[in-house]
Amino acid sequence: MMNNLTQVRLEPATPLSAGRRRSARIRHKMIHGSIVIAAIALVAAVGVAIQQSLMARGISFSFDYLSRPSQFNMSEGFATAWQGWWPVFAEVTSASTNLQMLTAGLFNTIKVAILAVIFSTLVGVVFGVARLSTNWLIRQCAFIVVEFVRNTPLLIQVVFWYFAFFLQLTPVTDAANVESWFVFGQSGLFLPLPQISSGFGGLALVVAAIAFLLAACSSRLSSTLRWSMLAAGILAATASYAAGFRIELALPIVGRFGATGGIQLSAEMSAILTAIIVNSTAYIAEIVRGAIEGLPKGQWEAAASVGLSRRDTIRDVILPQVFRIILPSLANRYISLTKDTSLGIAIGFPDLFNVSGTVANQSGHSLETVVIVMAVYLLLSWIISALISYANARATLEGSR
Repeated sequence: MMNNLTQVRLEPATPLSAGRRRSARIRHKMIHGSIVIAAIALVAAVGVAIQQSLMARGISFSFDYLSRPSQFNMSEGFATAWQGWWPVFAEVTSASTNLQMLTAGLFNTIKVAILAVIFSTLVGVVFGVARLSTNWLIRQCAFIVVEFVRNTPLLIQVVFWYFAFFLQLTPVTDAANVESWFVFGQSGLFLPLPQISSGFGGLALVVAAIAFLLAACSSRLSSTLRWSMLAAGILAATASYAAGFRIELALPIVGRFGATGGIQLSAEMSAILTAIIVNSTAYIAEIVRGAIEGLPKGQWEAAASVGLSRRDTIRDVILPQVFRIILPSLANRYISLTKDTSLGIAIGFPDLFNVSGTVANQSGHSLETVVIVMAVYLLLSWIISALISYANARATLEGSR
């Protein structure tokens, strides 16, 4: 006896008509537009309420104070001014405007953030690979360092590096003026400063030479055009040398009262920079370790089957894939790193947050200053996110080829 099988006929889904799709799209846009309008209205209502509250207390909400003299000094930083069409950098003084003070604090923040991003990434990759080393001692040492740093508050690390390390160094003094390539002491770190001895014409020729040489390295150009670009770059470089373009190094000078000249990294900047590098290194190491362990084991086996050593496998097979995976996580780490520079206020480093507090106290415009600082940190986060998104898109495109 045969079982009766019920046959179910699946009808294909009827596609939406053009009118219904258009209606759904319009409804979707109207919902999004309503949400945006409601958010703008809410922000505007809060702004009006704050302005009315300030007016009731006789306080005006304006940004006119930014053009007034700051009437205080900073331990380090440069103010920007304009000579015609060219920006000029000079040390800030009490005569500098509040806007120049905030700009100098922003420059200090960006300076620490960029250096921390570069060095923490390099060292973090090394520690991430060391966490998976076949050598037991290296693996355990990397594990102890990473876990200790990740489980210690960053503020405590900043205070430690400043008070327990940099302030305990010997003062930078000597009986006579002596030039040195590297000076390291209680007053900070001093390095040679490159100086350009040429006018605008020589600098323009150097920029042109670099542009031509980079164009010559492009694989999209024809062979004839690449050789032409190479010849033009060499010609521009020769012309810049004939025009007097030189790069000289100004060495630090150690004297009776300390070191002067060159590039100076103060003890405060050195402490906050070291603390952020060490802290971010531990987190990046864990990101790299997790990405390596997340790769299929077949990658290692395939590399071993063609005779690659473990070092060559990590360098040529594993790390290129890891960097495509960890870019979104690195973006979050870099954004947090940039905001962590505000902890420099604990040791007196004049970053944007520290300077903004002084400007607010001196001018009496606390709300306006807070709004500016929040907008600047938001803009920095957007810039970092956009750069990482661009790098991620390029890496995905290269990987799909």
